[in-house]
Amino acid sequence: MRVITQRTLGGPEVLTVVDAPEPRPLPTEVLVRVKAIGLNPLEARLRAGEFPLVGRPPFTLGWDISGVVEEARTWRFRPGDEVFGMPLFPRTANAYAEAVSAPALHLTRKPAALSHVEASALPVVGLTAWQGLVDFGGVGEGDRVLVHGGGGGVGHVAVQIAKALGAHVTATAAGSKRTFVEGLGADEVVDYTAVDFTEAVRDIDVVLDTLGGDTAERSLGVLRPGGHLVTAVAEQNARLIAAYEAAGMRFSGIAVDPDPVALRGLVALVEQGRLRVHVQETFPFERVADAHRLLDGGHLQGKLVLTV
Repeated sequence: MRVITQRTLGGPEVLTVVDAPEPRPLPTEVLVRVKAIGLNPLEARLRAGEFPLVGRPPFTLGWDISGVVEEARTWRFRPGDEVFGMPLFPRTANAYAEAVSAPALHLTRKPAALSHVEASALPVVGLTAWQGLVDFGGVGEGDRVLVHGGGGGVGHVAVQIAKALGAHVTATAAGSKRTFVEGLGADEVVDYTAVDFTEAVRDIDVVLDTLGGDTAERSLGVLRPGGHLVTAVAEQNARLIAAYEAAGMRFSGIAVDPDPVALRGLVALVEQGRLRVHVQETFPFERVADAHRLLDGGHLQGKLVLTV
């Protein structure tokens, strides 16, 4: 089979398509013939050596997959089942490949409403948003939620999940994404390129931070007393945690993990017509370097996907 690997850290040009033996599934695992692979900004950072999650090269990146079960060593799936998921994160899943061996519990059946391209774009961002808003944030009917980066990968899914939970949703986004984010159901959109969100937003129950930088620190001022910041990018910032605790606020840092319950929750929202995933652009497998150049540029609307 073909895989995309890298032997050194660096720019997109270090990603190389090579031949490799197919993996063999262990008991409780399945072999998935991959149809599409979702790309995430984290993978660009790992490729460049900015974040030491997977060690030194050589390695194969990737976690988001959608495909067809070819071999099943579990009762949960049968050959021919269409599945998607985020196997093994944060360990390497070697998902930039034509076939992936994955634990059955890290996958779920692909809903008919999603193509393989759309399904492959959902797991990392969907699970991050779900775990942040549902599991940590406890968002419910009538809550006021602020989603930072409402037009990005995690953000555009988070806006929809928060609305499905009955929240009043404010999202920050560049002005060029306003129409897109409003179309997702956001009640208010703050153009962060023109307006300081700390002056435009008040009395928020839950903030979901997907941006990093000083966003989490500045968000302290928009929360109601006892409000809750959930961040996917500053989860181990001790100084920030102390600042929130001193102000009587809650702070939660999340590191996404494979979760079959949350995956099924996402599928339910898709099947109800309350969640869609936006793919900005697709690239054929061999053009992975071009896709990573776009990842490096940031400011994406939704997700990028490799087709296999």
